[in-house]
Amino acid sequence: MLSVAGAKDCVIELNSLSKSHNMAGWRVGVLCGAKEKIDDVLRFKSNMDSGMFLPVQLAAAKALGLPKQWYDSVNAVYKRRRAKVHELLDLLHCRFNKEQAGMFVWAAIPAKYKTGFELSDDVLYNAHVFITPGGIFGNAGDKYIRVSLCSTEEKIQESIERVKKISGK
Repeated sequence: MLSVAGAKDCVIELNSLSKSHNMAGWRVGVLCGAKEKIDDVLRFKSNMDSGMFLPVQLAAAKALGLPKQWYDSVNAVYKRRRAKVHELLDLLHCRFNKEQAGMFVWAAIPAKYKTGFELSDDVLYNAHVFITPGGIFGNAGDKYIRVSLCSTEEKIQESIERVKKISGK
């Protein structure tokens, strides 16, 4: 097993601040590893693009210094949203793993639908709620839907109420 110092010599870690730091669309991330490895990446990257706008870099540096309490509060918000999305998916009779991590919950569609597009259209046209059909990410997603955790709890609850009206619950 490699020690942390040993891993740093042969591994580069790349992470985005997009969702984790509320910086979606800013296109800023972090690269960690041995100086020589990072220098190789920067040498290649310098041939691909130019520097990032300085205020975005400064905001990213500030974001990386946020205290644990900030992360805990954001995680609590997403935990509540995830519970609401699980409630919505249960109403739709979808199968999903409650241990999923990330900004989306993927769910297998009920057998009565041929594709996620069919389920998505049904919910859109009858409950006026948009749910992403998994097939837009390729045919491996045809039997799935994906629900974002980026909406507020109130919006997710509104979606639940709309779906309840069409499902008779």
